[in-house]
Amino acid sequence: MDPKQPNLQLRTKKFALNVVRLFKLLPNSTEAQILGKQLLRSGTSVGANTRSAFRGRSTKEFKAKIGIVIEEADESIFWLEVLEESGTFQHDLY
Repeated sequence: MDPKQPNLQLRTKKFALNVVRLFKLLPNSTEAQILGKQLLRSGTSVGANTRSAFRGRSTKEFKAKIGIVIEEADESIFWLEVLEESGTFQHDLY
């Protein structure tokens, strides 16, 4: 077992849970809900795909799945930026 495994899995699960909490705080406006659902999908995918990566059967499979984690994390950053820069949600409220 890789000593980094539990730490990375815990951190990405915590990230997913924080995304869920943030989604619950979003206004009920159409744009907030649409943007929030995009963030919810990508943000929770980070944790799920990290767990899946560590269950990979080979180094090649692990690298492919971690690549997906990186893409989903980057997408999550994008949706967070759009939520903030559009004025839909201010980070100082969270």
